[in-house]
Amino acid sequence: MSSAIPIGVNLTSIGVTSSWWLGTARSLESVGFSTAWCWDHFISRGRLTDPVLECWTTLAATAASTKTLRVGSFVTNVMNRHPALLARMAATVQDQSGGRLELGIGIGGHPAEHQAYGIDFPEAPERVARLEEAVRVLRFLWTGGPVDFQGRYHTLNAAHAFPVPRPAPRILVGGRSAGGARLAARIGDGWIADGEDLDRLAPLFAETLEESGRHRSEVAILVSLDLERATPSSRQPILRDLPGEAQRWRERGADELVLHWIRPPDIPALLEAGERADLLAAR
Repeated sequence: MSSAIPIGVNLTSIGVTSSWWLGTARSLESVGFSTAWCWDHFISRGRLTDPVLECWTTLAATAASTKTLRVGSFVTNVMNRHPALLARMAATVQDQSGGRLELGIGIGGHPAEHQAYGIDFPEAPERVARLEEAVRVLRFLWTGGPVDFQGRYHTLNAAHAFPVPRPAPRILVGGRSAGGARLAARIGDGWIADGEDLDRLAPLFAETLEESGRHRSEVAILVSLDLERATPSSRQPILRDLPGEAQRWRERGADELVLHWIRPPDIPALLEAGERADLLAAR
């Protein structure tokens, strides 16, 4: 039995090596998972000496070492990179991967990391405004230009940006709050929602789609699901019946699933679950 919807995996980038990450991504591809997602963090929230892989260089390396697996940021912190730089990075990875990039983006949520690196971390309302403006910059530059833009936070003057990404990557807005769900409905190609929040926020998402004159089919819903940390990998409910879980979430409104914060001990059971579910047949 194959799963009803695409299932991706958000592999931890903390406390692991590049060799582990890339090898695991290739294993995910081999059993039919749709996407390998990477966090956008610079410092661990646990031990500060833990190694942390940088998101975008990891995505580029993964795209180069796979053939069909999609790669995505889960999610890029809008404060970490100027949107023009992010537009150029994303366009390059899209070109290098043959169109397999997903751009997840959000307002960030680890202020200690910003303090350590000297990166601005304004209050949430400003970060939301910056995210909305950043998405405009991304889409303008993905036309190739020349682009003139005068925003509140960013300015473009006859800016060119080649190669043009074809197709333009989906911009997926991460949001666990009412404001995040509404923002995704207004400007996103998709909404990344936590499974615990979906039922609560879905009505606001639908309401904002209607207010914005957008159809539900235009904006995907990606649901993030955590494993139960107190339960051994081999007994995880999600992994024991991956097709059934996928179908249940589809009925609740999900278009795609993302298995979240997957660490090295989880990989054997995850790969076995993918093989049992015959994910390759669903792709």
